[in-house]
This record gives sequence, C-alpha cells and structure tokens, in this order.
Amino acid sequence: MTDNRTAAPVAEPALEAVPAAVWRVAGVVVFGAVMSMLDTSLVNVGLNTIATDLGATLDSAQWIASGYLLALAVALPLVGWLGRRFGLDRVWLGALIGFTITSGLCALAPNMGWLIALRIAQGLTAGLLVPAGQAMIGQVAGPHRLGRVMSVVGIAVVAAPAIGPTVGGLMLAQLPWEWLFLINIPFGLVAVTLALRVLPRIERSAAGTFDVVGFALIGAGLSLLVYGLGEIGSRGDFFAPTVGAPIVLGVLALAGYVLRSVRGRGPRLLDVSMFRSPVFSSANAANLFNGASLFGSMLLLPLYFQVLHGQSLIVTGLSLASFGFGGVVALPIAGRLTDRYGGGVVATIGNVLSVLVTVPFAFGDASMNIVVVQVLLLIRGIGTGLTGIPVVAAAYAAVRRDQLSDAASTVNILQRVGGSIGAALLAVVLYRSAAAGLPLDAGFRQAFWWLTGATVVSLAASIWLWYTEIRLRAARVEPGA
Repeated sequence: MTDNRTAAPVAEPALEAVPAAVWRVAGVVVFGAVMSMLDTSLVNVGLNTIATDLGATLDSAQWIASGYLLALAVALPLVGWLGRRFGLDRVWLGALIGFTITSGLCALAPNMGWLIALRIAQGLTAGLLVPAGQAMIGQVAGPHRLGRVMSVVGIAVVAAPAIGPTVGGLMLAQLPWEWLFLINIPFGLVAVTLALRVLPRIERSAAGTFDVVGFALIGAGLSLLVYGLGEIGSRGDFFAPTVGAPIVLGVLALAGYVLRSVRGRGPRLLDVSMFRSPVFSSANAANLFNGASLFGSMLLLPLYFQVLHGQSLIVTGLSLASFGFGGVVALPIAGRLTDRYGGGVVATIGNVLSVLVTVPFAFGDASMNIVVVQVLLLIRGIGTGLTGIPVVAAAYAAVRRDQLSDAASTVNILQRVGGSIGAALLAVVLYRSAAAGLPLDAGFRQAFWWLTGATVVSLAASIWLWYTEIRLRAARVEPGA
C-alpha cells in the first residue's frame, strides 16, 4: 500500500487559471448530473399517478423509487475498476447512453413489473454517471482547480432536486406520466453529441482481476443498508424484521470487505489505502455527516410546507426555490474559496450558517412569517452551497491521480449512506411524534432539533478537516502527494 502522507513542497495559496477545455468538460458532465438528480425527484412525484394508470398498488409503485436507489448503490463501487479497465470517458459516455435508452424504455413499460425492472437497469447506469463524471473532472482539472470546476457540477446537484417537484407537478398536470422519463431523451442526445466532441481520451491503467468477492460484499452491503434505512423511514421501528436485519447484515458485509482489503487478500475493488491520508479521511467524515444533514433537510423541508402549511406540490416547489437559489449563488464563491484556502474552512462557515438558520425552525410553528421563512431558507441554501463541494474537492485533492476513480466511488458511497441515515432519522422522528399524538407543530419542532443536531455533527467534522489541512500546511505537506 502506498502511504499518501509523503512530504512534498506546497505552494502558497493561489488561483491557477482554469483552461477553457476544462470548463467544456465540466459543462458536458453537468448534463449527466442534472439527468440523474432530476430523475429521482421527478419520478417520485408521479408514483401515485403511475400506479393508478398501470392498475397497481401504491406499495408496489414504491419499488419504482426503491429499486432505482438500490441499483444505484450497487453500481457506485464499480466506477474505479471500470475506469481503469475502459477509461473514465468511455465509462461516463456508456452510462449516459444507457441512462438515456432505459429512460425511453421506462416510458414504454406495459406493466408495473416491467417498469420496476427497467428502473433497476436505469439505476445501475445512474450509479456510474456522477462518480465517473467527478473523477474525470479531477483528472483534467488538477487539485488546485477542483473547487471552482466542481462547483459547476454542484449547481446541478443543488438545483435539480429543488426544482424537481415543481417541474414534475407541472408536467403531470399537462402530460401523461411517461413524459417523466421521456424528458431525459433530449437531454441525453444533446449530452452524447457534446461528449463525442469535447471529452478528452482518459488513459486506461492496469485494472487487474475483477474483485468478484469484494463486489458481492460491497454491493450486498450497500443495498441492504440503504434498504434497511429506507424501511426505518416508512415503518418508524428499528426492530421490525425488514429493518434491523438488512441494516445489520449490510454493516457486516461492508465490514467484511474492509477487513479483507486491509489484510490484502486477493484483488481489491476499491483502494482503502486512500484513508491513510488524513485529509481524505477527515474530508470523507465531513462528507458522510454533510450527506445526513443535506438529505435530511431535503426530506424535511418539503413536508414542512406540504403537511404543516397544507401547500400543494407545485406551491411547495416554489416555496423551496429560495433554498435552491441560495445554493446556486454560493457554489461559485465556495469553489474559489476552496481552491485558495482549502475545503475545511469553507465547509465550516457553511455549516455555521446552516446551524444558525435551522434553530429558528425548531422554535417556530405554522404561524411563522413567510418572509422570515424564505430568508432563512435562502441562507440555508447558501450554507449548503458552502459545505458540500468544498469537502468533496478536498477529498479528491488528497489522493493521487490514479486513485481518483476509486475516490469518486468512495465519496459518493459515503454521501449516499449519510443521506440515507439523515432521511431515515428525521422520518422516524416525524413518525413517532405523530404516533404519540403530538400536534403537527410539536412534531416538526422535534424534527428540526434533530436536523440541527445533524448539522452540528457535520460542523464538527468540517472543523476536523480544517484542522487537518492547517496542520499539513504547517508541515509543508501536499495533501495528495
């Protein structure tokens, strides 16, 4: 294993110009990020409509969403090996083509069984799109430009879920549900055309033997863990057989992979030696807890408007526009600050803002002034924009160029797990408060206190990352050396 802490000279903070070719690559990658992120929120809006049209129950329709998410989790660890074997540009392009084709096939599904199967296939391609695109950006941008370039992709990650419910609601009001999938086809065709002209050829490297055992452990572990956490949210009970057993088995499978990799037995699907880098370790801790805070808020805030304020789906989407706008505005600033000062300090500032504007919701009720609510959401969006991309960029800058594809898989896996934990936690809080007969105001106040706690933990992890970066700079050590 290679020790990533090898000393090397560090330049003073300075912003290196980003070549136009790098911006073009980032622009193309954004198409894939928009498609995969927007698709989830769009389809979730239409589950009831799809179930009614296909003559199925809503319970079975839930597998349109669950199957997609489970397949996405299974595909995430494959990016590293596939990138080495075929080249990241080919992996990303192949995933994009696959996502576009399966989107069209989903619209043609004759019944619920076929639609679920096709959504699983679509999820497998979506699981490759975002990490392969991020790794490719890391390859072409270099560590000292990552913050600015990654912020472009981050705009899609923040904006797409925010506008998804509104767009989905408007589409369902005017068009049949098939258009929730067909909308991906024009995006995909444009992206493929641009990719063939813009994407550079990424060199392949020695992929080695495919780690079948490792893939089985990670794939089963992630899918079981994500499924179990999702069941917590719907059942509100950890001790239910469909909840506790998958979570325990998932954790054991993932622990088995880590133990096997540390012992160096056989081929390795993911390079766990990256965690020897203190910056990579601290950045991924921040990434895990930031995922819990971010995805927790993405679950809680729409319910806050729909349940507590009785708003329709479309009005809820419009009410959340200030949150998305704040993130979009903050991301370019976050990118520049990250490249100059490091991800830790920027993420710390973002989390402080997020904590400060979440606490008022924990004291408020349905009578909160709507202008105050919108200002708080705008500031939380700014905090979110200052948090996510800086820790991801710090993680990628902390590894060698040949480790980027594995790093992208790892970063997205931890973000996905953190997001599942955060969403499950807040869903349980709301479920149990309702079961206890508490007023809606009281239930949401409890949920916002838990969201504040999750954000405080994310803040602590960001401070750890900040401290680690300061210590390495003082020792004149390059994080990714």
